[in-house]
Parts: sequence; structure tokens; C-alpha cells
Amino acid sequence: MQTKRSAFKRPSKKHEPKGLTILYEDQDILVVNKINGLLTIGTAGEREKTAHFLLNDYVKKGNSRSKNRVFIVHRLDRETSGVLVFAKNERVKRYLQDEWKSFSKTYFAVVHGQLDEKEGTITSYLTENTAHRVFSVEDEKKGKLSETAYKVIQATSKFSLLEINLLTGRKHQIRVHFSEKGHPVAGDKMYGKVEKGMKRLALHAASLTIQHPFSKEKMTFKTTPPTYFKTLLTH
Repeated sequence: MQTKRSAFKRPSKKHEPKGLTILYEDQDILVVNKINGLLTIGTAGEREKTAHFLLNDYVKKGNSRSKNRVFIVHRLDRETSGVLVFAKNERVKRYLQDEWKSFSKTYFAVVHGQLDEKEGTITSYLTENTAHRVFSVEDEKKGKLSETAYKVIQATSKFSLLEINLLTGRKHQIRVHFSEKGHPVAGDKMYGKVEKGMKRLALHAASLTIQHPFSKEKMTFKTTPPTYFKTLLTH
């Protein structure tokens, strides 16, 4: 017998973890908007200043003995902002990860220059070297198929704002595809160039559409592009 899920009520600002805006929460999932500069999950050098750690603390509601916790479903790079979904139990985590390929993920990015084709799909086989740098290879047996669909929303002489549909979810996929195309994401120190005055990586996970693990309802979580993106395009 199914139990009824309670309606979502956004917590007050003072109860939200720093660096995270809670977009939706119920008994199964927790969806947030992450700021840039915050890790999704801990590393050897940083365990507490992460979305995972902060949300684990949040769901315990101040009770250190609480068994409530959140589970990683997917990740965003530290310098990428935007929509992240967490599961509240192992069963939901497995469901979301099993269905992940069928979900829709949209990003906004500001890249250098003007693209010749205002709409298209970049396809390549991506692999990673020992320095954790991702790149494309011609041999499909040595890389993973990666597809990035894009559309130019606005362009200036220096930058272009893109809406991106992530068709596959490989590590650093968007950053590598546009860098190899000659249009690196603005502020990308690994695959682009170091520039004075560049405040952040101009990449934002704008929306995510999933099928809810309990109700099977189609749910879309949307955010607006950071104001910094508009600043790049107007100056």
C-alpha cells in the first residue's frame, strides 16, 4: 500500500545550507541549486564544504543521532553552478541512476567567440589521461561516446551564450567539446585560458527533468542563468 507524500514547503533562508537553494524536497528526493565554487562530494583535501556534507547535516534537522541522509545521484564540477538532485535512500538512488540517461538536462554556457553553426550537435569519443584531463580520441574502443547538442541564444564580438542539451553525461564533456571546437567556456582554466578579471567558470546546469521514483510524475526543475553571464555579454 502506497503512502501519501507530503507537499513541499520551502525552508526559510536561515535554515538553508550555505551555498545551496532548496528547489524541492519530499520523502524521496532533495533538489537544490548549487553555487559555483562548492564541491558536490568530498575529496581527500575537503570533506565538509560540499553539497553532500551540508545536505546530510540539513536532513538531520539538528539531531546528531538521526539516521537521515542523502545519497549522491550525479555530480557537478566544483566551478559549475546549477541543479543537483539527491536521493534520500538507496532504492531511490538506484532508480534515478538507472533512469538517468532518459532524463533531460539543460545547461547555459558562455563560450569564447562566435560559432559558425548557430545550432548543432558535437559528437566524439572521450577518454581521460593520468593527469585527469579529458580529451577526444578517434578510436571508439578507447573512449566513450559523448554527444552535446547546442543552440546559440545570444552572441557578441567576444562571447556567445549557448543553451546546451546534454545527451550523454561524461566528465567535463561540455568543457572539452567546446574547447576542442575552438570556443572554450569562459573562465575555464583547465581547457581554456587564464584571463584577468574572469570571476568564474561560465557554465550552469539550468534545468533537469526527471520521473519521480514514487509517483512516476514527470518533474522539471528550472533555474535562471547567473547574472554574471549577462555581464560578460554586455561588457
